[in-house]
Amino acid sequence: MKLPFHPKLFDTLPGYGRGQFLHDVSSGITVGVLALPLAMAFAIASGMSPSAGIWTAIVAGALISALGGSKVQIGGPTGAFIPIIYGIVVTYGVANLLIATMLAGIFLVGMALGRVGNLIRFIPKTVVIGFTNGIAVVIFLAQIKDFLGLHIPSLPAEFFEKIQALFEHIHTFDGPTLALSLASLAVLLGYNRLAQSFAPLRRAPGPLAVLVLGTAAAAVLDLPVETIGSRFGGIPQSVPPLELPALSLATLGKLIAPAIAIALLGAIESLLSARVADGQIDDKHDPNQELMAQGIANIIAPLFGGFAATGAIARTATNVRSGGRTPIAGLVHSFTLLLVVLLAAPLAQYIPLATLSAIVVLVSINMGEWHEFRELKRYSHNYRLILLSTFLITVVFDLTLAVEIGMALASLAFIYRVQDLTRIERMPLEAHYGAAVTHADGRPRILAFKLYGSLFFGAVGKIEAQLDPKDLQADAIILDVAKVINIDTTALESLENMRRTLAKRGAHIIISGLNEQPASLVRRSGFGEAVGQDNLLDSFTEAILHAQQLLNEQRP
Repeated sequence: MKLPFHPKLFDTLPGYGRGQFLHDVSSGITVGVLALPLAMAFAIASGMSPSAGIWTAIVAGALISALGGSKVQIGGPTGAFIPIIYGIVVTYGVANLLIATMLAGIFLVGMALGRVGNLIRFIPKTVVIGFTNGIAVVIFLAQIKDFLGLHIPSLPAEFFEKIQALFEHIHTFDGPTLALSLASLAVLLGYNRLAQSFAPLRRAPGPLAVLVLGTAAAAVLDLPVETIGSRFGGIPQSVPPLELPALSLATLGKLIAPAIAIALLGAIESLLSARVADGQIDDKHDPNQELMAQGIANIIAPLFGGFAATGAIARTATNVRSGGRTPIAGLVHSFTLLLVVLLAAPLAQYIPLATLSAIVVLVSINMGEWHEFRELKRYSHNYRLILLSTFLITVVFDLTLAVEIGMALASLAFIYRVQDLTRIERMPLEAHYGAAVTHADGRPRILAFKLYGSLFFGAVGKIEAQLDPKDLQADAIILDVAKVINIDTTALESLENMRRTLAKRGAHIIISGLNEQPASLVRRSGFGEAVGQDNLLDSFTEAILHAQQLLNEQRP
């Protein structure tokens, strides 16, 4: 029997052979080598130590692979988290960041237990593009300090303060640092094209190659640039001791919002990454199992000094391209990083921060879907408003507020579109039924309306305007709802008010063609009893005949 939470690792072990193991080992080593410079660069950009980034990749990466719902997902620190993590570190400190990360892990586990993995897909594309591009801009702005070598003691997290600090200190740029940053960025931009022409380069990922070249250039030329050693004192060549972050109840409440932001972004990015990977390996991930693994990883990683982790799209894609097809590749990736720390950590002190900054700058450029801005003219005003609002709020304020407002705008736009599809049309009965539906003086005895679409709170205005009892001067009102797909309690209340007003003057309301959902609500709410079961008909023809019979019986 399959358990409710079933890691993909269990599915891949039966029949697992030597051939696939060799592919997974080769891919895991490749991804581990790629992850090394990225983990350090993302950690430094987030205001953390490079070792924190590496241990996040080791611990969280192993847990995500072992417990996840995707066969090929690679977990670790990602660029998307940089604005959130940096803001928390600046505002609350590293200890509280670790607590916020663990809280986010608990939220992710709760999301998994609540089986809401599929609901993440309900976030509209406009919101995803808006905050992704916004995050890319925030990451880029945060790298200007190290890329130019500006002498700013501490770069503020708040947008306007950050812009002011950069503007006021732009004259303090360091020539050697800027030269090394530009050279590193140039190598990164041209590396893939060069690797296509020179086969041996294909084995080394671009970030690792530029890391080695940048470090060698700084050492050989004796460049006076800041390094990991000068800022952080290097990377400890040992496993960090397990340590529970000190919990302060005074700040716990303030960490809820940042923790939600970490959990939300982690869920979105990991499930997007898993969905992209599905198409590459012809598989289907388990979104709730993936959220469970992400949650556990974010609870455990801070115990080793790590911080927020999620599925990494670029590293996952590299894993797939390199032949990885099972979670074993992800475990090998973490083991590779562990060996690097235990065997080669002292060498990391010579890595220049300018080169790591260039790596993050390129990540920020590549992660943005900038072509979407050029194509905005093709879409509706609502589309543009949602995307641009989410983008600007992400850049100027924060991701959580951006997603909240983006979702609110998307919901309002959806409500507007759906209510616009709701129609109420009067049916011309006189042409077909003549005197049977009119009084001798020409006044209508029977009025009929055909309703289309969804009767919900957004369409109540139409219901009350077009079905106003004061305007329905007839003895029987027929509502044909065969084309109504659903109805909610707000719309039903509006219909009940109409029925009550008509009943006071002795007029009848007859409903025909109830579909499954409207019929269920009408029955459960008691509205059906108020209308009368005899006045609920299957077809419009039956409703007309019933109305005629009802009114004929009332004639003196």
